[in-house]
Amino acid sequence: MSIIAYATKEVDLLARLMRAEAVGEGALGMLMVGNVGVNRVLADCLTFKDITSITQMVFQSPGGFAGVNSSLFYGAATTIEKELAMRNINGEYYYPATNALWFYAPSGNNNCVPLWYEQRLSGRYLNHCFYQPYSGVCTEIH
Repeated sequence: MSIIAYATKEVDLLARLMRAEAVGEGALGMLMVGNVGVNRVLADCLTFKDITSITQMVFQSPGGFAGVNSSLFYGAATTIEKELAMRNINGEYYYPATNALWFYAPSGNNNCVPLWYEQRLSGRYLNHCFYQPYSGVCTEIH
């Protein structure tokens, strides 16, 4: 059962975003990116107050994802990528992205900064640092 509403075309859209942002980090990295996307749809707080669909989340501007500008974003998602997206839509979560609303990949071997958009570091997975709001800020995702 899904935890957010979605249209069939949005499964493909989320899967393409996950691929564009984290294909080099395998299925788990892509699932963590999907966690952030689903959290942004769920969150009725901060810069995500008016984000109520996958489409709005993917194309949010400002504050959206750099992956939409990647050639990896274009082209239909594979069956496996869509299955990963559905796992996120159905509520699967993976630490450190469990409550994250942001992520970024620091250049080189640089460490994650402790704050990103004034939110705290929840952890790192391979090349991505994940950030979650403080407790009580976005109660919908805690």
